[in-house]
Amino acid sequence: MVELARGEIYPVLPLRDIVVFPHMIVPLFVGREKSVRALEDVMREDKQILLVTQKDAGLDDPAVEDLYEVGTVATVLQLLKLPDGTVKVLVEGGKRAEISGYVDNPEFFQAHAGVREDADEDDSELEALARSVVTPVSYTHLTLPTTPYV
Repeated sequence: MVELARGEIYPVLPLRDIVVFPHMIVPLFVGREKSVRALEDVMREDKQILLVTQKDAGLDDPAVEDLYEVGTVATVLQLLKLPDGTVKVLVEGGKRAEISGYVDNPEFFQAHAGVREDADEDDSELEALARSVVTPVSYTHLTLPTTPYV
């Protein structure tokens, strides 16, 4: 489980063509200099980074307005620098976080973000919906003629 020890400021890793959800473990290949610097920063400290998907995957150098406002705070599990200068990183998604603003940092993206707690859902409503589906299916199964060729 990811502990959020960094406070409310996280280095940001913009992602192309992928959304990392909580509890997902995903390998990522990182080549942008800003992103590599962000990863180097988190490896020196608590290994927590905010993964945020780009709105347009075709942009090579996204700006703040090109990123979504909600991301996932993740823990870097493993980092491997490749000979071509890119980095292969294995991350585990922790909790969703909503970005409230960005820090002025020319080295890499940093954002103020607050963790979003999952809403507690009423289990009684979910159980009632499940029963309303299971009961007719069970009745149908009992009333259908059986065939010997199944």
